[in-house]
Amino acid sequence: MNWVFSFLKPLTKRIAVGTTIKTVGTVAELIIPFLLSYILENVIQSNKVSKIIFFGVLMIICALTASLGNVIANRMAAKTTMKFATRMRKELFSKTLNLSARSTDHFTIPSLEARITSDTYNVQNFIGMIQRMGIRAPILLLGGSVITLCMDKKLALVMIATLPIIFVVVYSISRLGVPLYSTVQQSVDGMVRVVREDAQGIRVIKALSKVDYENARYDKANLTIKRNETKAATIMGVVNPVMTLLMNGGIVAVVAFSAYFVANGTSSTTTVIAFMQYFTLISMAMMSLSRMFVMYTKCAASAKRISKVMEQENELKIIEDDDKGDKNFHISFEDVSFSYLGKENDIKNVSFKLKRGETLGIIGATGSGKSTLLRLLMRFYDANSGVIRINGKDVRAYTRDELTAMFGVVFQNDFIYADSIEENIRFGRDISIADIENATITAQAHEFITAFSDGFSHAVTTGGTNLSGGQRQRLLISRAIAGKPEILILDDSSSALDYKTDANLRLALSRDIPNSTVITVAQRVSSVKNCDLILVIENGAIIGCGKHEDLMQSCIEYKEISDSQMGGAFLE
Repeated sequence: MNWVFSFLKPLTKRIAVGTTIKTVGTVAELIIPFLLSYILENVIQSNKVSKIIFFGVLMIICALTASLGNVIANRMAAKTTMKFATRMRKELFSKTLNLSARSTDHFTIPSLEARITSDTYNVQNFIGMIQRMGIRAPILLLGGSVITLCMDKKLALVMIATLPIIFVVVYSISRLGVPLYSTVQQSVDGMVRVVREDAQGIRVIKALSKVDYENARYDKANLTIKRNETKAATIMGVVNPVMTLLMNGGIVAVVAFSAYFVANGTSSTTTVIAFMQYFTLISMAMMSLSRMFVMYTKCAASAKRISKVMEQENELKIIEDDDKGDKNFHISFEDVSFSYLGKENDIKNVSFKLKRGETLGIIGATGSGKSTLLRLLMRFYDANSGVIRINGKDVRAYTRDELTAMFGVVFQNDFIYADSIEENIRFGRDISIADIENATITAQAHEFITAFSDGFSHAVTTGGTNLSGGQRQRLLISRAIAGKPEILILDDSSSALDYKTDANLRLALSRDIPNSTVITVAQRVSSVKNCDLILVIENGAIIGCGKHEDLMQSCIEYKEISDSQMGGAFLE
């Protein structure tokens, strides 16, 4: 919970002012029953109107002070909580974006989404409640106990005797809440995962008539949440009934003893009236504390999940370069091996070199490790062994900003957000409209963009669902080119393009960005046949390396792919 206090620290002055106002209002509320008892016992019997009016006005002032104090303090607490929550969500979201790929894999995207939404909401609710009730309840509880002790020790001890029992019961039950609500939040992760997957694949689900199947899958996740929430609510729901039972028992005891004391003349009816009012205030305070205990269990479970993200260290440390690289080569892999799970290698002893401006084609079966090579190059992960260099320098010696500035990337499952075509290509960078237009010309996207009545201002839906597959890919390629990268990565980014458009794209890339090193991952031989170097990957290992003509002679697998796709002939 230390990180929670770090977010509250800048709001300390505001919290202090709100606490002071809340304290004054609560103390004024505590004085009212005492004043009533005093008026009934002393003032009325004096028959002095001025004295009655004075104490009556004093009670009104106390009531107004209590009311205004609570209203003002609660409003300040609400604003403080919103500022706290806004900063907390911002910091958590920023941390999430900066997590390494391995850490993201560990937490999973649905779980991170749940932590940013429902978990932060639980913490926010508790912080708001502690400012509203966490100050008022203890003052009412302790202040009421002290005042009643001063008024009548015997009755006060009868009332106070029930409090330790209530505290032990509430504390014992509340201790069970943290693991229970942790389980609830984990089941929320599972439901978010299903919703996220179904939202992304809604067209496929409808096309394959799998709506009922996905409904059943969601129902399973939903029932898991229901089961876990029911268990947590059932156990934590015992708190209020037990509290009410004990408090009612305390009231009965106070009434019984007060009747005995009044009958014996050791106490007065006015004192009993004040005691009942104080007992009501103390009961309300205890109920508030019990609600805070329940809310704390949710908050503690959520805070623990959030803190794991906030405290996650980046394992991708920057190291000193060994100065052993050959600066004549733009990109080099030197005996690189890598495993996602730390067991069997997914990439095995990969070595190759590229000069600046050369083109690399990577081809292989699905799951062979093609995209993994790109992730290692961009340092989403660190290789388990071997060295990857750019401009002769170990990629681990570059800062994240230095490294990412070199790349223009189009991934297989890239994203488009709801905005204009122009802003999707610019992507928040300082890129002129002229550079954007030139990029679309190179990417073969200019023609379809200008065909829209509003051109580059044409609104695109989330995911680009109002564009065809080929249009989306060309828009994404435009985005990658617009930044004028020194390394352009196209990860199966032309699969939706026809052969003619694909061929025109390759010619335009070689013409318009001759100084950029282009890496193309593709399933089609036609997309890589003109590359300066082609890697054929199988099970994470290079089984063929060279130009197209060489591979047709030396690599049986490459020749088989070529023959199966084009019958051995290519369209120029």
